[in-house]
Amino acid sequence: MPIAILGPTASGKSALAVAVARLVGGVVVNGDPYQAIAGLAVGTGQPGPEEMEGVPHRGYGVLPLSARPNPTAFGATVRTWLAEPPAPVLVTGSGLYLRGIWDQLSALPEVPSALVDRVRRWGADLGIPFLHRYLGAVDPARAAQLHPNDSARVQRALALHLATGRAPSSLLAGVEASVPSGWHVLVVSPGREQRRERVVARVEAQVRAGWPEEVSALVAAGHADDLTALRPLGYAAWMAGGEGPKIQAAVVQETQAFAKRQTTWFRNQLPGVPVWDPDSEPLEAAFTRLELP
Repeated sequence: MPIAILGPTASGKSALAVAVARLVGGVVVNGDPYQAIAGLAVGTGQPGPEEMEGVPHRGYGVLPLSARPNPTAFGATVRTWLAEPPAPVLVTGSGLYLRGIWDQLSALPEVPSALVDRVRRWGADLGIPFLHRYLGAVDPARAAQLHPNDSARVQRALALHLATGRAPSSLLAGVEASVPSGWHVLVVSPGREQRRERVVARVEAQVRAGWPEEVSALVAAGHADDLTALRPLGYAAWMAGGEGPKIQAAVVQETQAFAKRQTTWFRNQLPGVPVWDPDSEPLEAAFTRLELP
């Protein structure tokens, strides 16, 4: 009986996954590609011993910083984690990577390295916002899904377009998003204002836990290029430097926008999946909607 706990960042889905895993005697399985990468523990919110509460966790901090996860390959890796006992409780906030985990994406063609290098040079010379506008001209749907400064994904999309002549969104579409047979799925969805407050509290906690120091240590260890290529949420702002409060405010704004996009994706792509509001409903309501004993 595989279980999936979905929702935007800072929604409380990880805490619910722990409670569910304890109830069913299972293990929490990570479905977030960034939380799978070692060295990004603070900024990506990888759960520590206190958050794990003695419940086994799988797939956190296990990939090197040199990894470049993509939805198809990462999805296949997560499926191997899900196949191992005990009962898996998947947790993720990424709709695209969820579709990779559920094997609902088309196989993407190989992109020649020369095209990848060409697009990276464009990004360096012209700026990522310019490339985002270019992407908007050839594929408005994919451009609308990406932040104008999301260099890694914007450049990947353009390289894919150059290699195939097709809109990247059509190649990423695959089969229609749906819950696979046998899965018990719940979307954790706080109210709009509560979601915003949760994001502020999360970023404040990450700063207290040493997020700026984590970034500085990674850069000092020679991983600036890895962080630039991966572009995990918020790291670019800390790498750019400046006054701490201003950087923190920018990270909060970036995270708010990201959480909004996540919420919209789950609402639009999985409309029939039960929803639970952690700020207004008891934990038992989540168990009931998951049809757990």
